[in-house]
Amino acid sequence: SPFYPSGNILFDYADAEGMTLFGTSAKYIDALAKAELKPRETHDLSTVRAMTSTGSPLAPESFDYVYRDIKEDIHLASISGGTDILGCFVLACPVLPVKRGVIQTRALGVAVDVFDDDGNSVRNEKGELVCTKPFPSMPVGFWNDPDGSRYHSAYFDRFDNIWCHGDYVELDDDGGMVIYGRSDATLNPGGVRIGTAEIYRQVEKLPEIQESIVIGQDWDNDVRVILFVVLRDNYELDTALIDKIKKQIRNNCTPRHVPAKVLAVADIPRTKSGKITELAVRDVVH
Repeated sequence: SPFYPSGNILFDYADAEGMTLFGTSAKYIDALAKAELKPRETHDLSTVRAMTSTGSPLAPESFDYVYRDIKEDIHLASISGGTDILGCFVLACPVLPVKRGVIQTRALGVAVDVFDDDGNSVRNEKGELVCTKPFPSMPVGFWNDPDGSRYHSAYFDRFDNIWCHGDYVELDDDGGMVIYGRSDATLNPGGVRIGTAEIYRQVEKLPEIQESIVIGQDWDNDVRVILFVVLRDNYELDTALIDKIKKQIRNNCTPRHVPAKVLAVADIPRTKSGKITELAVRDVVH
């Protein structure tokens, strides 16, 4: 655990070893902020030049936390790619400005684009992260998939001969990218696509909430949003807190984002690499 014996352990290592690049996850940075740790006040960190974050979207508030409470002259590098491609589709660049909540640029050597539902290239609107040409580290197939059908369905079913990575994203005019969550975990209440990260960002601002996971449940010929929350110590999910959560989401997103149900849980299932497993929860509920 990166919080044993305390949340300072990795920063102790950074000082002891003269670390230059601190690689971590968005969840770890969020957990540091929730624990109200201020490494810049307790550690030297003069050697640390860059902090890379991956695993899930890095919230704008986490950018604020890093520059305020870890180090002000650091390159905060939110990156996204995959084990399957042995690299990143979007990542950081040390000679470009860092904007809160935005991954800086697309990677060299990969033809990254964003497509709408009809397969048109779009800017400044949400769509699918795609790669339109083959790239050097692209897998050529899956094990135990002799006819290639599983490989094809994983990446090429959505758009003909176009790699569709499964991330719901938006590309701005500067080439920066915002990731709203996994495409297969997007919520569709009333036919409106909502990225799960949009809801997490609002819910996890609240001091009562340690962590959350949200799913879309098929319900009454539509989809309703179900939010599960892990509460911080000494809090309980009463009517007042449920109303506070719904108001936070409604005021900062839209009424469509507001969950039909808010339920307290003791913990959240996750993969070995620490990613929360929205689809597994949705399957269990269904």
